[in-house]
Amino acid sequence: MGRFSGKTVLITGAASGIGRASAQAFAAEGASLYLCDINGEGLQAVADTLPGQVKTRVLDVTSSADCRAAVDEAVTEFGQLDVLCNIAGIAKTHHFHDTTDEQWDQLLAVNLSSVMYLSRAAIPHLLKQKGNIVNMASIAGLMGQAYTSGYCASKAAVVMLSKSIALEYAKQGLRCNAICPGGVQTELVQKFSAPEDVNFELMARYMPLTEMAEAEDVANAVLFLASQDARHINGVALPLDSGVSAG
Repeated sequence: MGRFSGKTVLITGAASGIGRASAQAFAAEGASLYLCDINGEGLQAVADTLPGQVKTRVLDVTSSADCRAAVDEAVTEFGQLDVLCNIAGIAKTHHFHDTTDEQWDQLLAVNLSSVMYLSRAAIPHLLKQKGNIVNMASIAGLMGQAYTSGYCASKAAVVMLSKSIALEYAKQGLRCNAICPGGVQTELVQKFSAPEDVNFELMARYMPLTEMAEAEDVANAVLFLASQDARHINGVALPLDSGVSAG
């Protein structure tokens, strides 16, 4: 028996990184899982390693219709939805004046609109369970970061969306929180690239003060906020950055 026995958790971005680590941690705590990702092969590879009840769906989080269908299917499969973890995300690095409409639209669609689509569809079900939402923001949503204007804008919006949802539904027993990681050892960070002529002094203030976090460190925070241990925590944007955003 674990903290999430008898609970159903929907996780996006579950094929890799923080999403995968969160799926593993929830499974170890007894949750039934509905895992989503655009990467079907990676998603199935994760599901095959997990104990308990696990369902998967290849999901384009930028599609409102697909997001609603995913939530409906999760509830049909398991009879309830207790936790929604919006973890899918992308990062792009550009000089702001070189950002194309397509790049901007993609960042907002994946990082922000997906959170809205899934939360909107999930909230009626979460209210029945007095459940909660955990959104993946970033310290880039708390402090400016050169060359990542679209990423910063989308993650700052996730922070404020989370706070707004938290206030609107607090008296109905639904919580919504955001986590704001700094550097984390994931595929997203490992594939990070910057324009050749960037001023790295402008980026140095975002470097970890100690070692970079692991995906499992963030997953631990996801589970804490999703659990009854955090039942009085609502509307927070929790930095997980070893103090970088404290300065």
